[in-house]
Amino acid sequence: MNQVQHYSAPIGRLFIALIFVMAGLNKIFAYEGTQAYMDAMGVPGGLLPLVILAEVALGLAVIVGYQTRLAAFGLAGFSVLSAILFHGDFSDQNQMTLFMKNVAMAGGFLFLVAHGGGAFSLDNRLAKND
Repeated sequence: MNQVQHYSAPIGRLFIALIFVMAGLNKIFAYEGTQAYMDAMGVPGGLLPLVILAEVALGLAVIVGYQTRLAAFGLAGFSVLSAILFHGDFSDQNQMTLFMKNVAMAGGFLFLVAHGGGAFSLDNRLAKND
């Protein structure tokens, strides 16, 4: 594996997952507004703690490369589900762009499912210790 491959994996994991960690943390500080938005979109606001946990925990797992395939699979599903539930209004150009962003992120996560976390991941380090 060349140097570009070694370093692109952790940087790529950081770039693709950081949005989820930040979004989850932001939802904590805008809890009531986020809960109201979810309710308005037909999604029970009571699910917000689970959403926050999923975004932060799975995002951090991808960033450090721990259980990368499983965490990436979870975030791929989360991305597609949130695209459908919150960004399905294609008459609104902004919503269509957000929908496509979520689908593209799901595609990136599926690459992680297929290829794993790479050289600088906890998965790789733990596998070497076995």
